[in-house]
Formats: sequence, structure tokens, C-alpha cells
Amino acid sequence: MTRAFNFSAGPATLPESVLRQAQEEMLEWNGAGASIVEMSHRGPEFMAVAAQAEADLRRLIGIPDDYAVLFLAGGATTQQALLALNFAQPGQTVDYVLTGHWGKTAIKQVSPYVTVNVAASSEANGFHDIPARASWQLSDDAAYVHITANETIHGVEFRDTPDVGEVPLFADFSSSIASEPLDVSKYGLIYAGAQKNLGPVGVSVVIVRRDLLERSGQPRADIFDYGSHVARDSMLNTPPTWNWYLAGLVFQWMLAEGGVEEFARRNAVKSGLIYGAIDQSGGFYRNEVVPAARSRMNIPFFLPDDTLNARFVSESKAAGLLALKGHKAVGGIRASLYNALPVEGAQALAAFMRDFQQRNG
Repeated sequence: MTRAFNFSAGPATLPESVLRQAQEEMLEWNGAGASIVEMSHRGPEFMAVAAQAEADLRRLIGIPDDYAVLFLAGGATTQQALLALNFAQPGQTVDYVLTGHWGKTAIKQVSPYVTVNVAASSEANGFHDIPARASWQLSDDAAYVHITANETIHGVEFRDTPDVGEVPLFADFSSSIASEPLDVSKYGLIYAGAQKNLGPVGVSVVIVRRDLLERSGQPRADIFDYGSHVARDSMLNTPPTWNWYLAGLVFQWMLAEGGVEEFARRNAVKSGLIYGAIDQSGGFYRNEVVPAARSRMNIPFFLPDDTLNARFVSESKAAGLLALKGHKAVGGIRASLYNALPVEGAQALAAFMRDFQQRNG
């Protein structure tokens, strides 16, 4: 079997060694006589797996002790709705900085519960940039400020953590978490769907400063209460144990590979290869994001004629380069370069792009 290079935006490529280990352990885990997916989440075997995963994630990202870590079912969109329920009073103002599709989704999820102030937006220019911090119109009494650290569809990424004063900064890190060093202490809360850089689809990670859990928030069922999940070590109900276990294997793989510092280096190389192929194409390929805001994780680009898109996708797939079709919201082509995609994958795509241009330019 030969695995192709998978540029999917999510569910995304996983490390081959992790998949092989999971394959080997699928029928029976660690001599226990059963698969990990068959074991009770409250049994000592899985409790040990869960504790190790949290310890490894804390070490990988550098999560301080005064932050709780949750592994929860569902995706980042679910967490977006829970932010307002847990940390804002009914109708209280929350500030959102809008830089792409997923920022709009985040606003949609909280709108029934709070008053949303769009403190800054790059929508007028097609989400091609990050609004300058000096232009943000933050509220005096906001419950929190929310940003999308990396916009998976529009390919825009915050390259620095914005200073928002004493108000907690909340951030969706779904598509850039663990891709480079991160100062967690600058955030009140970080959340991320695992299916891009951390593991498989079906589990999300929430990293929250413990003092924020003292907020009363809004009336909500216990299952929607972050504090209740923290008190029960993310096992208030039956968690997605297989997904959690597999994410734990990914954390171990990342640590063994050199941690976030090494992945920052690799991700700079990979994105440099693709942006280089775009910028050196004489306009055949076009990326519309302002260079200073370009994402290292997700690179959307466009061909001179939309009729070439289907040919590019078809021929790249035949060449062993998968999932390069752009998102329907923007069209074109998109290459996602998450941690598990090797540098060789980016090299192969850059070479294909140059060849495709020679044949179709």
C-alpha cells in the first residue's frame, strides 16, 4: 500500500505511525483482553490513557497549572455556543473580531444569548487581512474578546497575540493549535476541534483559565456546563474514548518528533514552498491574502481560469495529491499543511504546480 499526500482541511491527515499503532492495538489494547474502544471510560485502563493524554498535551503546548483541560464530544462549533452560556450574562456584550467564515459561524452560535459587538472586521475586503489592532472598537464591559486564530477557509492567520487589556481573550485554534509555540497565559480560553492538528474528528479540546469557571454565566443544562465537566475530568457523560485515545497517540508522536518548535520549523518550510510556487508563477497562481496575514496551515489559491480547477484537482489526485479542491465558499484550490503532512508532501505539490503551469500556462 502506498499512502498519498493528503491536503484535506479536516478531517485531516494523521501520522502513519499513529495509524499503524492504532491498527495493532485495535483488537486488544495492552494485554487487557479487549479493545480500548470496548473498555469502560471509568475503568482504570482508560482512565490511565486519559490522564496520560492530558499530561502530554500540557507538556506539548505548555499549559500552566491554573488552566483546566477538557476533552469533549463534538466540534468547535459546539464550543462556540457554550462560550456565551458559560461566561456571559444574558444579553451581556461580547466582542468579536471577524476575519473569515469561521468567525461568522462563531458569532451565529452566540447571537441568541448575548449582544455581539463586531469590534473589527475584514469582510469588506473579502477577508484578505487582519484588521489593525488600533482600529478595534472594543466595548468597555465585554464579557470576553473572541478571535479566530487561523481561518481555515480564507487562509488568514493571526501571527501575534493581540493585547485586549484585562478582558479575557478567547480564541478558536482549531486549525493552528500545536503548530508553533504558544503562550497560553495570554488567553482566557482556547478551544480547538482535534481533526486538523491534534487527532481525529469527534473530540474537541478546551483549555480554560480556572478562575473564569467561577462565572455564573446563563441558565444551562449540566451537560453544557464547563465547570461540571472539569469536576468530572471530562467524564460527566461517556466521552468519545476512541477519539481521545487516538489524539493521545498523536500528542506522543509530536513530542517524539521534537514538539511544537520542530513543527514550527517544518510548517515554515512547507508553507514557504507553496507560497513560493504561487509568488513565482507570474500570476498563473494567485493568493489574495496580504502576505503578513497569510496562514501557514491553509493556503487557498486561484488559477487564471476557473475551468482549470477541475483539471488541477483531477490531475493532482492522479499524482497522489489528495483533497485540493477549494471550499465551496470561496472556490479555487486549497492546500492544508497540518503537522502530520510531511515536508515531502509540500515539495511534491510545489513540483506539481510548476509542471501544471508549464502545461497549461
